[in-house]
Amino acid sequence: MKYNPSKPHNSLLALPPNIELETKTILKASIAANRALAKLDGSITQLPNPAVLIDTIGLQEAKASSEIENIITTHDELYQSAVAERKIDNPATKEVLFYKEALWYAYEQVKKKGIITTNLCIKIVQQLKQNQAGIRVVPGTQIKNDRSGEVVYTPPEGETIIRNKLQELEQFINISDDGLDPLIKMALVHYQFEAIHPFADGNGRTGRILNIIYLVQQGLLSLPVIYLSRYVIEHKAEYYRRLREVTEKEAWQEWILYMIRAVEATSIHTLSKIESISEAMIKVGKTIERKVPKIYSKDLVEVLFQRPYCKRQFLERAGIAKLKTAGSYLAELEKIGVLKSIQIGKEKLYLNTELLAILKSELMQALHYPFCKGLTSARRQTNCYL
Repeated sequence: MKYNPSKPHNSLLALPPNIELETKTILKASIAANRALAKLDGSITQLPNPAVLIDTIGLQEAKASSEIENIITTHDELYQSAVAERKIDNPATKEVLFYKEALWYAYEQVKKKGIITTNLCIKIVQQLKQNQAGIRVVPGTQIKNDRSGEVVYTPPEGETIIRNKLQELEQFINISDDGLDPLIKMALVHYQFEAIHPFADGNGRTGRILNIIYLVQQGLLSLPVIYLSRYVIEHKAEYYRRLREVTEKEAWQEWILYMIRAVEATSIHTLSKIESISEAMIKVGKTIERKVPKIYSKDLVEVLFQRPYCKRQFLERAGIAKLKTAGSYLAELEKIGVLKSIQIGKEKLYLNTELLAILKSELMQALHYPFCKGLTSARRQTNCYL
């Protein structure tokens, strides 16, 4: 039966597709991507304190994933809001921070329970949206071309059907003896989740979180710090085209290759950023040790690199100094040019200019790409399968 984009895709088949998945081309790409991912994970585990990546790379992923939905916030505003004790007024900044919280919630649940479930997906979208969102029950959801109004995809309809398809997906995800390379399987899972489109909003962001925690579940990544959304931004038109072609033409090989290459490119890029952060830590540490040796410690340097913005409470929580002394330490670091103070309301924050420069360079190229290429859902803010 010919696929009709205007009718609910209730005939969406369970995974895996009945085709050869591990072709020579795919396996060759998979080997390279697995090698790059293993090198990245090795660099994470070798860090003296991997926690330095949690808020740096983690927030970058949150920022990029949200930008795919046209949820735009600046680096400065995002990182200030992550540490400042003040009400966050910018809705976009709030949504990015909610993404980070959802990512780390999902990571902790997978590390604890070892499985990815429908209920976890629901919890993720509830964290993203800060409401009690559940499975889509209202009929009429369609994905349209924003320019022409043409319907390009209609996801499955009916709560029972959607839940059944999610249950099939859940079983496929958690089967450990199917012999499929995890990166190939990740590509299949991502397509299927986006095609099911189980929520009224937040499907894309939830799907990108699932990519990361699936790699964690499979033991390929120790921390959820791989930066996949950056690749999607830079190759956004291809991302949507490849998804669409799986539905319309069963073009699985091209889609799988896209996702595998995304993992390889992202692993290499993220490794480069980690190395840049590590080098900056060494450089700043030597500067502190040389100019103000009385306050130098490795713990202090690590705290300074956990986030672009620091405040005296962070030093106190790390056991480095009492609150008053911590304030004088930060003032000393500003004097020697390591930090730069900024007043946010009644609170003084200290910017690690070296770290922010590294993080700001992440998306400078990607930000020049037009968003959505004219393709979006009927609801602009909905992250949708196209």
